[in-house]
Amino acid sequence: MNKHYHFIGVGGIGMGAIALLVLAKGHHVTGSDLKNSQMIKSLKKQGAKIFLDHDAKNISGADCVVFSSAVKEDNPELSAARTAQIPIMQRAQLLAQLMEDQIGITVAGAHGKTTTSSIISFILLQAGLNPTTAVGGIIRNTDTNAILGDGQYFVSEVDESDGSFLYFKPKYSIITNIDFEHVDYYKNWDNILQAYRQFIGQTNPEGQIIACGEDEKLLPLLAESPCSVFKYGFGGKNDLSVRNVALGEGFSEFDCWLKGEKIGATRLNVPGEHNVLNALAGVALAISLGIDFDVIRQALDEYQGVQRRFQMKGTVNDVCIVDDYGHHPTEIIATLKAARTLNRKRIVTVFQPHRYSRTKFLMDQFVESLRLSDELIVTDIYAASEQVIEGVTAQVLLEKLQQSGFVEAQYVSRKNLLSRLRQMVQPGDLVITLGAGDIVQVGEELCQSLEAEKISANGS
Repeated sequence: MNKHYHFIGVGGIGMGAIALLVLAKGHHVTGSDLKNSQMIKSLKKQGAKIFLDHDAKNISGADCVVFSSAVKEDNPELSAARTAQIPIMQRAQLLAQLMEDQIGITVAGAHGKTTTSSIISFILLQAGLNPTTAVGGIIRNTDTNAILGDGQYFVSEVDESDGSFLYFKPKYSIITNIDFEHVDYYKNWDNILQAYRQFIGQTNPEGQIIACGEDEKLLPLLAESPCSVFKYGFGGKNDLSVRNVALGEGFSEFDCWLKGEKIGATRLNVPGEHNVLNALAGVALAISLGIDFDVIRQALDEYQGVQRRFQMKGTVNDVCIVDDYGHHPTEIIATLKAARTLNRKRIVTVFQPHRYSRTKFLMDQFVESLRLSDELIVTDIYAASEQVIEGVTAQVLLEKLQQSGFVEAQYVSRKNLLSRLRQMVQPGDLVITLGAGDIVQVGEELCQSLEAEKISANGS
């Protein structure tokens, strides 16, 4: 029987993926958000009715109201649903429910979840297994982040940020890494490790944990796994390892070794050592599922990446512009190291801190990671759903950067970024916009501005 689901904050990439799957299953979908987006346009195209506000009347007729941890308790739609005694669910609860009829493959970890789950999804698609997928980014090969497949597997990344990954009991659990992240929720390392310990314990005993063997925080937890563990990484101590890694201009090449025997050479057309590990997680899962290595190799070679993960926005007047979602110091280090493989004259980083709490707790780590830039612009903190924390500002981060001796850093307000970049950029530069907020728009605006200048110059 078809139901009416209402999604609060439906424009978010994770919420939108679930809404797309519910639509594909033939259910009626309504949703709300405060601004239009590409996800909302996609949902409307598939038949969803979307309201660009939050109002109690928006939930009229709903059988179930779905929300995420970003939705505040006093949201009028959430309050109205409770008053009307309409069933409400966290987005992860609904996703776990949708997964119950298939073999669950989940990807957890502080970093690399979206790239890893997208690689796994693409390998399974190329192998003809027709999986259902729910990924936290638009896979450029498929131009979507959610596919309702008729195969037996369901691939999804799961969110540790609010502990909601504990709703899942998958057969295959991929864990990319553990880091000091989402400290506003977890408060300390002990709580982070306990959450992952519980997640590992919930994996089907007949299933498998596939985990990065390079993560020292993760390794002790794997010893408590209720099922078999398959480790991947750079070192030969892992079940699946790599040798002869070559990081080229925008790509990586490496040999895969399984339990001490070479199984083949591969090429991945996204840069960075961190993406070698992400790909290796996908190879490990595919091997466990019995997929032929030639299919795996071809899928990796054809994989085009995910939007907002080291995404090339264009090269105009010899200025290369890249956008990346990285918003944690570990991710920034990986991204800027990958940027070095492009062999540009200068790396000009435009960083938008994401959330006051993250900026507060990881201020010193941000200083160390951002120093890998040649030139750095720090702009205003993107609050997301948080309240301002007194004394935590982009200017304070800049002061700490300059105190560390990094004089190539400057603060520029969000509204003045484009004009400042136009003054700064030179032929040979790589401009990289970094952050999980709306910083992506700046790279796109810079591309358009440089293109207009190029056209004007050619026409004069």
